[in-house]
Amino acid sequence: MDFERYVEGGRPAWTWFPELLGVMPPSDYIDKFTVKCTWMQQTFTHLPEGADEETVWRYARAYIMMLLSTQLFDDKSGTRMHIRWLSYVARLEDMGSYSWGSAALSWLYRCLCHVANKNVVKLEGPLQFLQSWIFWRFLGFRPDGFDSFHWPLASRYGY
Repeated sequence: MDFERYVEGGRPAWTWFPELLGVMPPSDYIDKFTVKCTWMQQTFTHLPEGADEETVWRYARAYIMMLLSTQLFDDKSGTRMHIRWLSYVARLEDMGSYSWGSAALSWLYRCLCHVANKNVVKLEGPLQFLQSWIFWRFLGFRPDGFDSFHWPLASRYGY
């Protein structure tokens, strides 16, 4: 399916980028429907002093997109961010209504099933959830001093 025609009833996906983030990435940072994370980090690392409310919203959207792409729903590259997250950050007030823990857990299960294929050589997914679960369920693997305060959110979804 053509992603560009899938978002918002045929509205081109790339038109969302400048609307929601205020800037379009240079063409050498774009590959199909992904943007290099290095550009996102360079562009949205430091919020300008005295930024207006719209600029703060743009930086918040960029930060959330980076979290979704690199932490909860990462891919093997770890260097690219898919623009599918634009539709989720379009209305930040709706972010709390999604079941992100369930989605991340199902993504992890999907990734674990995918890595069972003999041709797959790299594991992807929210591995901090898997690591937290292993530390809580298999005490022999738990490092000294490990407790729920190291990863409180990962621990919350693991049980």
